[in-house]
Amino acid sequence: MTGTIRTVGVCGAGGTMGAGIAIVAARAGYRTISFDRSAEALARARKQTEAFFAKSVERQKLSAEERDVILASMQSSTELADLGACDLVIEAVFEALSVKQELLGDLDTICPPQTIFASNTSTLSITEIASGCKRPDKVVGMHFCLPAQLMKLIEMSPGILTSDETMQAAWDFTERCGQIPVKTQDKPGFILNALLVPFNNDAIRAVEAGVASPADIDRAIKAGLGYRMGPLELIDLIGLDTQVRLSEAFYPITLDQRAAAPPLLRRMTSAGLLGRKAGRGFFTYDGNAMFGA
Repeated sequence: MTGTIRTVGVCGAGGTMGAGIAIVAARAGYRTISFDRSAEALARARKQTEAFFAKSVERQKLSAEERDVILASMQSSTELADLGACDLVIEAVFEALSVKQELLGDLDTICPPQTIFASNTSTLSITEIASGCKRPDKVVGMHFCLPAQLMKLIEMSPGILTSDETMQAAWDFTERCGQIPVKTQDKPGFILNALLVPFNNDAIRAVEAGVASPADIDRAIKAGLGYRMGPLELIDLIGLDTQVRLSEAFYPITLDQRAAAPPLLRRMTSAGLLGRKAGRGFFTYDGNAMFGA
């Protein structure tokens, strides 16, 4: 494998997004260290990852031998210090600026100077996140799309101080992973969510207004527009609480009423109907299998 990135760390790998990012890196041949503070979350993610790769073998996308090599390259840890061996660390932790800044500050003391830090954020400024460490030139935005193990798009966003060398190394990594990178400005939502969040909110308002059932709205969008996933199924996948946070990030900036969180969304979130991870959102789910498994 060419390039300087050999070992990849993923922070927040006990969650759906982090686990998917770890799969992308490991599948491309990188040694991957999945970090999360919760051993239980890591164990659950590992079980889901094994099920995902078992399905890949069943569908003849991988051989059993290739699956075993990939799984053997994936390590889990609850010790942040283990990420000191990484050339690239991708964070997919809770979407709060202070949390991400604190994480990068801790990683700054653990990782060697050449390690690149990437953030999966779609709502926060890469430049502001980078201010949490002493190597802002080594920080880049790398926004994967859910489910990361199936979706190819990665929105690549440099902060004000991100070096060209860092941006190129991160870009090369995404291509070696078989992903499709696009360059965006350091603005909330980048390309995809800037368009998608208002659209998803429109679908929620249609449910609230009684236009049609969630199933029929999704069916219409998929059949009429050719989407592979309906907006309400997508909201269930990313989490209704995440949709709230996205709306709260975009509305103050754009003052676009379509970006404001619909009342139904807030009520469902308050009731704990968070989507797939809770077993119920706009639809009901049996179990918590990783998407694609």
